[in-house]
Amino acid sequence: MTTYIMLINWTELGAKNVRESPKRLDAAKKLLGEMGGSFKAFYLTMGECDMVAVVEAPDDAVLARFALMLSSGGNVKTRTMKAFPEFAYREIISSLG
Repeated sequence: MTTYIMLINWTELGAKNVRESPKRLDAAKKLLGEMGGSFKAFYLTMGECDMVAVVEAPDDAVLARFALMLSSGGNVKTRTMKAFPEFAYREIISSLG
């Protein structure tokens, strides 16, 4: 499984309907699960992003589809980063020679 960091912000519609946000999170967790992935962590954050999620998915295409499906609901905008665990980081750096 590949790990991704999702930076999430409410749209104007999402902020207006913020009380429904926990239900939308539950639906997102279910959707990603049906796609073969999972949420590893979820945070409400202060600052530049409203929420941050650490998720896993089988591949980039699955995560891209998931992010597009989330955004198409009109309540959130996402930015996604592929995350490399420490062991992969060490392998990448050591491969530099």
